[in-house]
Amino acid sequence: MTTTSETRLQVPVASRLAHTGEYYFSRKLRELAARNAAGANIINLGIGSPDLPPHPSVTAALAGSAAQPNAHGYQGYQGTPALRAAMADFYQRHYGVTLDPASEILPLLGSKEGLMHVAMTFLEAGDAVLIPNPGYPTYRAVAEISGAEVREYDLTAAAGWLPDLDALAQTDLSRVKLMLVNYPHMPTGTSADVAFLTRLVAFAKQHEILLVHDNPYGFILNETPPVSLLSVPGAHEVALELNSLSKSHNMAGWRVGMLCGRADLIADVLRFKSNMDSGMFLPVQQAAVAALALGDDWFQELNATYRARRELVVELLRAVGCEPAPGQVGLFIWAPVPAEYADGYALSDAVLAQARVFITPGGIFGSNGLGYVRASLCQPEGVLREALERVKSVHHLSS
Repeated sequence: MTTTSETRLQVPVASRLAHTGEYYFSRKLRELAARNAAGANIINLGIGSPDLPPHPSVTAALAGSAAQPNAHGYQGYQGTPALRAAMADFYQRHYGVTLDPASEILPLLGSKEGLMHVAMTFLEAGDAVLIPNPGYPTYRAVAEISGAEVREYDLTAAAGWLPDLDALAQTDLSRVKLMLVNYPHMPTGTSADVAFLTRLVAFAKQHEILLVHDNPYGFILNETPPVSLLSVPGAHEVALELNSLSKSHNMAGWRVGMLCGRADLIADVLRFKSNMDSGMFLPVQQAAVAALALGDDWFQELNATYRARRELVVELLRAVGCEPAPGQVGLFIWAPVPAEYADGYALSDAVLAQARVFITPGGIFGSNGLGYVRASLCQPEGVLREALERVKSVHHLSS
């Protein structure tokens, strides 16, 4: 029976979503798709979804496994022993970190899932969580959904996009249970050296705060060896680390991540996670094993492509009056907007309207990002050249 508008059931949204809207890129991608369907032909330099394929050995492993008749059932909540061993070996080879694959690694359906699992495992009403401003919007969302109080810590260009730990220590941290950190940092592309990470671990110990380090960008355009927070002496006591194959291995849509750290903390997260999913598809796990075994030549080839793209994106940003800081790491370029624009939203809107190129306004990452924009490297060189030509053809973008 069809109900009328007068009898339609009204279902109030849970209070936990009161301050949490739809993810910005979910809305924006829908908007851009609608405009493209109407013939706009917009070039999207917003989201960091790698357009390059995984290594052929990865897709071969997926196909070979998927052809096996016994590969399609439910899998264990902790992933296969082979996958956990490959993740442990990856951490040992690249970071010098020793992890017990049986108890200190939890494979995830992407590290974004892991953020929610960690928040729901450890946070509740009455707790407080420290999140970066600017920072990945999901940090705020998972904290709010958990019921915890969100406390921002400022990151600024003047401070090298690193938190002022001394200033934080002067605040009331008695209810702060967890601090989210992310280096190399998104959206600014800033790396953190071992000296800072050592201070961060000492800060967490002193104030009895669990650090959750989100570390997916260390292999992209990083001129120094990638660093894991877990490589810092003492970090194992106070830190969990999220990692992912999305950016480093061109596997964003495959949803393969990992949570690493102390066995008792991993076991706590597993209590929540095991109620949320039924394991990762076995062929995806076996493909991830192949990806994790790739050598340095994979990253060298990947970064050669991104270096060429970076030159074009920097030129594009300069064409609209921005001057990006050098030395940025990851899949994006972050840049301050010129003075004639009120903020990054104004510049983004102008570039979209007049050049049909979308770049992300920095304000979506927090108030400290309002004066910035971010452009992605996840388009082929030909598309980036077209975007550059479009921007250059608009002699002066009006705000």
